[in-house]
Amino acid sequence: MTLTDVDRLLAQRQSVRAFLKTPVTAADVSAILTSARLAPSGGNLQPGHFTALTGAALDSLKGTLAAAIQQGRPQIDGYSYFPNPMPPQLKARQRDAGYALYNALGIARRDLPGRRAQFARNYAFFDAPVGIVVSIEQGMGKGCYMDLGMALMALFIAAQGRGLATTGIGAVASYGDLVRGHLGLPDDHTVVCGIALGHADKAAAVNNFRTQRAAFDDYAALRGFDD
Repeated sequence: MTLTDVDRLLAQRQSVRAFLKTPVTAADVSAILTSARLAPSGGNLQPGHFTALTGAALDSLKGTLAAAIQQGRPQIDGYSYFPNPMPPQLKARQRDAGYALYNALGIARRDLPGRRAQFARNYAFFDAPVGIVVSIEQGMGKGCYMDLGMALMALFIAAQGRGLATTGIGAVASYGDLVRGHLGLPDDHTVVCGIALGHADKAAAVNNFRTQRAAFDDYAALRGFDD
């Protein structure tokens, strides 16, 4: 099987949770977001909006989120991310990914403070120099979330192609109303996720583990092929 450049980028891409302080230019961020918008879109609706922050603007949002966590502010999810209830086979995948992450960090299973501290780093955008807040207009159909997902994947690969790293941060949606208000987004926007963007710290232990993907036969079937 011959691998293409895109295949290699997909294989190299991972969720990075430790970044260097090296800045990312506005030109690079603009180019990445422009590439993201080239993703397919049913009816060419092009749903979703990207608010990219750096410097003082990003620090301000991180401070707002940190204060909310410290004050015990209730989380308000704008949409359901995971299935409820979670099927056992999917729960096992989620659990295995969590164990791999905490093991890479040297955080024991029963170290609840350590786990909470690591999870809180989601709201600090893992100290990446750029944080992106992704939102979508309320009332959009489920298919529009699929379109936005394709745009997000295009964003990740466009960043990877420029030597930059990313991770999606679904936890940001748990304070979606707070984020929306802080950024002055329209009232009819639902915050979908955050994205951390920057140069990966390749020496960080948290970046040196990979989650496993399901076996081919678990998610795909080939029918009618001769070879």
